[in-house]
Amino acid sequence: MVCVLKATTHMATLFFQVHNYTASANTLAAQASCTTQKMADPSHTYLYLGVALVSLLILLLSKRRRSPEALRLPPGPWQLPVIGSLHHLAGQLPHRAMRDLARRYGPVMMLRLGEVPTVVVSSRDAAREVMKTHDTAFATRPLSSTMRVFSNGGRDIAFAPYGDYWRQVRRIAVTELLSARRVLSFRPIREEEVAAMLRAAGLAVDLQSAVSALVSDTTTRAVMGDRWKDRDVFLRELDCSLRLAAGFNLPDLWPSSRLAGRLSGVVREAEKCRDKVFGILDGIIDQRLQKAESGAGVDGEDLIDVLLRIRREGGLQFPLYMDAIKAIIFDIFIAGSDTSATTLGWAIAELIRNPKALQKATAEVRHAFASDGVVSEAALGELHYLNLGNRETFRLHPPAPLVVPRECREPCQQVLGYDVPQGTQVLVNAWALGRDKRYWPDHSREEFWPERFNDGEAAAGVDFRGVNFELLPFGAGRRMCPGMAFGLANVQLPLASLLFHFDWEVLGLADPADLDMTEAFGITVRRKSDLLLRPILHMLLPSLDSSGPPILHTAAILAPLPLATAHRADTSSDDPYEIDVLPMCVASD
Repeated sequence: MVCVLKATTHMATLFFQVHNYTASANTLAAQASCTTQKMADPSHTYLYLGVALVSLLILLLSKRRRSPEALRLPPGPWQLPVIGSLHHLAGQLPHRAMRDLARRYGPVMMLRLGEVPTVVVSSRDAAREVMKTHDTAFATRPLSSTMRVFSNGGRDIAFAPYGDYWRQVRRIAVTELLSARRVLSFRPIREEEVAAMLRAAGLAVDLQSAVSALVSDTTTRAVMGDRWKDRDVFLRELDCSLRLAAGFNLPDLWPSSRLAGRLSGVVREAEKCRDKVFGILDGIIDQRLQKAESGAGVDGEDLIDVLLRIRREGGLQFPLYMDAIKAIIFDIFIAGSDTSATTLGWAIAELIRNPKALQKATAEVRHAFASDGVVSEAALGELHYLNLGNRETFRLHPPAPLVVPRECREPCQQVLGYDVPQGTQVLVNAWALGRDKRYWPDHSREEFWPERFNDGEAAAGVDFRGVNFELLPFGAGRRMCPGMAFGLANVQLPLASLLFHFDWEVLGLADPADLDMTEAFGITVRRKSDLLLRPILHMLLPSLDSSGPPILHTAAILAPLPLATAHRADTSSDDPYEIDVLPMCVASD
């Protein structure tokens, strides 16, 4: 019925258009006739009529070319005036609502979020066309009102428009800031921060908050060299920025409306957050510049030192101004800390909910490092099962379920045969791809099962480094995240260390499978509830001096001695990953 109404409306519109054009032609003909009478030359009548008819034909053809019906746009749900498709997303998290809509309308779907035209991609083939086949056409970023503030007008790495400036800052990120050599140079920082976190464990731990603080402190020291007095203010403003950058703000949905911007106040709040963060960075940068002028030496080179050195050396196509340096640092904090903490929290929660997987991962880590008494980052690549678990975590819980949006920068581009007009925002639903039964046929696709990536399984060859488009935690193509190595390092060492030194019990739950896994809305999707666990010490804790032997926390002698029975492995099992778990005491402050 709706289709019939639409067709009827369309035919009526064409009728009135033709009627108007005919009336215009008649008017011109009348004028031409009048003129011929005055000029007494009948040949002019046919000339004017011919011009009028040709003009009418040109107008009709141009109207037909410009009409949206000439494009083969992707299908999508019905829209309302002003709000577009937003009502279809109400009541659910966006990535879940978009997955449900894609099941009905297909893997390439057109939505209108407020006044922003948006194509949502939910299949492996469509994602490949956007991120590989037509990567150049979709290589730029849409700049919403909020992100324009945080990125200083696109002067950072993540949201810089595609072009020479973006190539320059990405080259700096890949070769200088986030290279494998640079990430390796931060290993002592990661080891010290992990040791401090382990030693701070009490009788009960909110592990989500603990790992968030760990990753924030690690990133802070890698970027700025050490903690500083305004650290808490800085991190609080970063959290505020993450909340505002999550999208679906009035100015982002209706960018052309001044009224939307005035009513929401989001842009003003974003400017306040940015100014506070950049003000703190100004003070730190000024201190570095003063030290450089005085000739004072610096122990090690952090990321601020690297950026200031590149600025001082010059030779760049685009000078690296201070605003650009601050925007890049802001980028690294947002992308490097929040995403790693989110992934780490999900990995721990999934292991706790699945005791068999927890037993295997714990046994593997303890077998590998038992003789050393501490986890060595250099040997983490040898932990086969734990790495499978990391891959499974990325499948179920990509830190950004909707890959950072792209924008079509060419007049018209096709994805799976559908036209995507220039200026259209494109979202790849990585969360939906990771749970699609077409790509994950083995076992339950909603279940945490690292074995699906074992040799001989259907997903054995699937990796998360941007080659396989059913698994995209870091994106793919030209705009793939350049900080993958930095993020992985902040996940692997803490996770292995927590499993090596402690057994874990869930507080207040008889069955770990009942752990609440509800998601919280944000630019990254974390668990909504706290992760309250009881640590049971298994292996002596490392000293804060990485060169010294592992030592037992002094407060452990005052703590009670709960038995490690919650996740004790079955010694009769033939599984090589399972070993006995010894009862030990709890390290507490």
